[in-house]
Formats: sequence, structure tokens, C-alpha cells
Amino acid sequence: MAMLTLNTIIKELKNVPINRLEELYQFVHLLTPATKQTEAAKKKILSYGGAFDDMSDKDYADFLKHTKKARTKLFDRNLDI
Repeated sequence: MAMLTLNTIIKELKNVPINRLEELYQFVHLLTPATKQTEAAKKKILSYGGAFDDMSDKDYADFLKHTKKARTKLFDRNLDI
């Protein structure tokens, strides 16, 4: 088998159906070095910045209270393994 080149792979990518591009993108990112994955994750996380700006202070406080309660219930328990 001949050694694959980037151009050969790119030509094959043109045949990927549009509805599978997100899946392909995710797979390619699994193969990239961890630093690139970290940067992609950081960008994705930062994209949520300001997501709670339209919440009232009371609603946000209720949200935090509920979140902390759920975390405690899920993660602060003894497990018999």
C-alpha cells in the first residue's frame, strides 16, 4: 500500500456526506494532540460566557443553590464497590 498523503485524504473527505461532517470533525479532533484538544475545549467553554446575564439575581441564586445540592447528592456519597 502506498503511503497516504494529505492531498489523498483531503480528496476522500470531499465524499463525506454533509450530515456526517460533525461526526468527522469530532473524530479528527480525537486524533489531534492534546494541546489542540484543550484549546478547542477552552473555546467551547468560553462560548457560554454571559449565558446567565439575563437571569435575575434571585433566579441565579436559586440556580446555584439547586446545582450545589445536585452535586452534593451525586458526588458526596459513599459507594460500595
